[in-house]
Amino acid sequence: MTLPADLRARFGVPADLAYLDCAYLSPLLDTVRAAGHRGLDRKAAPWAIRRERFFDEVEAVRGRFAALVGGDVDGVAILPSTSYGTALAAANLEAGPGRTILVLEDEHASSHLGWHRKARESGAALVTVPRPADGDWTAAILARIGPATGVVASPACHWTDGSAVDLEAVGAACRAVGAALVVDGTQSVGAVPFDVARVQPDFLIVSAYKWLLCPYTLAFLWAAPARREGRPLEEHGFCRAGVEGREGATAYTFAFAPGARRYDMGERSNWVSLPMAIAALDALLAWRPARIAATLAGWTGRIAQAARERGLTVPPDRHRAPHLLGVRGARPFGPEDARALAERGVRVSARGGALRVSPHLWCTDADIDRFLDALDHPTRSRS
Repeated sequence: MTLPADLRARFGVPADLAYLDCAYLSPLLDTVRAAGHRGLDRKAAPWAIRRERFFDEVEAVRGRFAALVGGDVDGVAILPSTSYGTALAAANLEAGPGRTILVLEDEHASSHLGWHRKARESGAALVTVPRPADGDWTAAILARIGPATGVVASPACHWTDGSAVDLEAVGAACRAVGAALVVDGTQSVGAVPFDVARVQPDFLIVSAYKWLLCPYTLAFLWAAPARREGRPLEEHGFCRAGVEGREGATAYTFAFAPGARRYDMGERSNWVSLPMAIAALDALLAWRPARIAATLAGWTGRIAQAARERGLTVPPDRHRAPHLLGVRGARPFGPEDARALAERGVRVSARGGALRVSPHLWCTDADIDRFLDALDHPTRSRS
């Protein structure tokens, strides 16, 4: 199967807009929007919602995410956000005096702040891996993993500029010293291949509203088999064993449903967002992340080369992700630069001093041309 050629119209992206900002928010595919409308109609008539609707779409979404990351359905939990998943992982991993928790410099707050709290409350030392001058995050992380390491929290690529981390190498180093690996896949899963069997994270956490093309306030967690009997953040009846047949029961059941289902958020059975997520994940599974990544790599590679020719800097090709690229100048780029580009019909984000460019399959070569033309005609000096 080749990738569809009509995706711009199906995502509803205007012809005069170069929307290169999937790392901020993805638009919604037509099938995803239609599923959302059907969900709204369903909630408008609650007398027609059958009991099984509290469970069947939950399991359908769980299975699709598992397939996307090469995992098993029992390892998947349905969450509201990355920060929720980080808090859940932190609550279920050991760290204390004499142990370290490794995080990356300038990492997203949703990943960083939970580990800051964990270190403060447990007595562990929070170790920040500084941004490497050569762009090689993998070597920088590996150099700081040792016998005292308790947890390594890392993305597959840095959210500000797409500089990549070899998570297979980091995972192997963690296992060698008995450390846990927690991966924030929010800025990678869906756009590039990810295989939990190869990386072997203890927890993988992915917010769904970016590269998974899903609605907001939805995230997924995959827990390794050894991490599925921990403590959930919430206590509610829908993650308990046999709940499907217990409608109206007043006797409490304390045994959990199998696997990571105990970690599911309350009110997980959302009749609007779950059908939308099913449609979005079906599209990604059909298109396949490897093919998506190859397509996006052509555009980011072109931008990287053009940026260098203009005296700008980008992460080295060997140390960057295929779908996400940060462009830096002589001075830091900021929100005012992103707003100036938006006025010219080019949408990117300013993150960590870089212009973060993140195309997806709705883009065209003309969108890339428009961005490069904007670089050639800046609204104010970069000096």
